[in-house]
This record gives sequence, structure tokens and C-alpha cells, in this order.
Amino acid sequence: METTDLLKKVRKIEIKTRGLSRNIFAGEYHSAFKGRGMAFSEVREYQFGDDIRSIDWNVTARYNTPYIKVFEEERELTVMLIIDVSASRDFGSFEKLKKNIITELSAVLSFSAIQNNDKIGVIFFSDKIEKFIPPKKGKSHILRIIRELIDFHPESQGTDITGAIRYLTNAIKKRCTAFVISDFMDENQELEMALSIANNKHDIVALKIYDERETELPSIGMIKLKDAEKGNYVWVNSSSRKTRKLYADWWIKHAGKLDAMFKKCGVDYADINTNEDYVKSLMTLFKKRALK
Repeated sequence: METTDLLKKVRKIEIKTRGLSRNIFAGEYHSAFKGRGMAFSEVREYQFGDDIRSIDWNVTARYNTPYIKVFEEERELTVMLIIDVSASRDFGSFEKLKKNIITELSAVLSFSAIQNNDKIGVIFFSDKIEKFIPPKKGKSHILRIIRELIDFHPESQGTDITGAIRYLTNAIKKRCTAFVISDFMDENQELEMALSIANNKHDIVALKIYDERETELPSIGMIKLKDAEKGNYVWVNSSSRKTRKLYADWWIKHAGKLDAMFKKCGVDYADINTNEDYVKSLMTLFKKRALK
């Protein structure tokens, strides 16, 4: 991509996602993703209605009047985006490909993070770790991430979510909030264990991106399908009711298996359709977390 075209795309994404994060997500993000705890800030005189458990007895005895301790949330978080850049992200049957949604989601989360004074880092993965951007703050850092999201060219086509999550567990030593953004088209049987281990150390959130056309086959006769990650072709008779039912049943089973896995591992998650506004899905997820 030419530099001028890339900068235009970066600017377009920045304007849209920065506005969303400032006007819609900022408060919800702050409530949904808590800091590391409460830190002592100061003492002040007791006022009616204050929690008596916060009384500082040493200061109270010294001044012969009740004082309480005031605490503030240790807000700063480290946020990691674990982004799937495998070939299946190039699919889309409506206006946007899955990779377009992934780019916008990642940008919104990045701006929400820096507006809350959090650090943000990225792990791009296919069936290997493609790139690691260490967590930092600042607008220039966010714009670098957006540039990479728009113009990143992976070396490999496959998917290994398990390997990416294990890499996160080893690379980030302190607890972080990690968004795994993927279509989760990965049959690795060890994914559940990797998610469970990672979620014990970090706060893992799964954002599953899918396209409606992946949920069912249209009845349009013989069609030639390609496995984007393996390069294999297969002819399918989509006019066959049995074939369409088998495919629909597979999707329902696949989606149900993922939902059950996320719940078992204690991972919060959201399903995001390329043909729908992702704002609603994110808001629902954030509000659900805020109530915990």
C-alpha cells in the first residue's frame, strides 16, 4: 500500500474509533476493567455516613476527633490485543470483511485504553507469532498499532490460538487484560487448557468475529469452495438440502462448543457479526462485566 493511501486509511480509522471510544465506551470501559486495587491517598475528617471501618485510629487519637482514610483506585492497566491475522480473516459476504471489523475493534479498544491512562500492546498471530508490540502509552503508539492493523502482511496463513495464548502467558509477567480477537476457526484440542491457565494469571476476554454466510450455505447449485488457510478446493452441491443441513448443524455445534469452553474457563466473550454494529455487542459485554 502506498504511504499516502495508508495514512488516509489510518486517519479515517482514527477519526471514527477515537470518537466512539471517547463518546460511547470511555465510561463503560473504565467500569468494566478495574484497576489493580485501592491505594491509600490521604486522611480527612469523618463525615456523617462515612464507613466507620475506614477510621484511622492513630490520627483520630492524635487530634481527638475522628479521621478516616481515603483510598483511590490504582487505575493503570496493561491491555494486550491478541489479534488473529490468519487467512480466514479475509472472508466477508457483506460490506466489511472480518479483518475490517478486527481493525476497528482493536482501534476502539486502543483509544479507550489510553484515555484511561492504560498501556496497550499487541500480539499478531497466525499459526505462529507474527509480531509482538510491547505495551506502551501515547497517541503515536496507537497510530503505529492502527498502521500495522491496516497494512500487516503475515508470513503464514494458518491459525494457532493456543500458541498465541501461551506466548502471552510467558511474555507478559504482570497481570493484564487481554482481548483475544479472532474467528476462532481453530480445532486445537489444547485451546481450553491454554485459556484456563492464561485466565488464572490474566483477565482474558474473547471477541469472536463471524460472518452470517459462515452460519449456513445458500442454495445456489454447485459451488467451488477454498480453504483459505490450507489452500484446498472442494466442490459442494449447495442445492442439496442434506448438505445444507449438515453444514448448519456443524456451525451450531462449533459455536456451542466455543461458548461452553469460554464459560468453563471463566472467560468473558462476545459474538460479533460482520453485518451488525459491533458497538452494541461491546456495550453489552462491558455492562455485564461492570455488574460483577
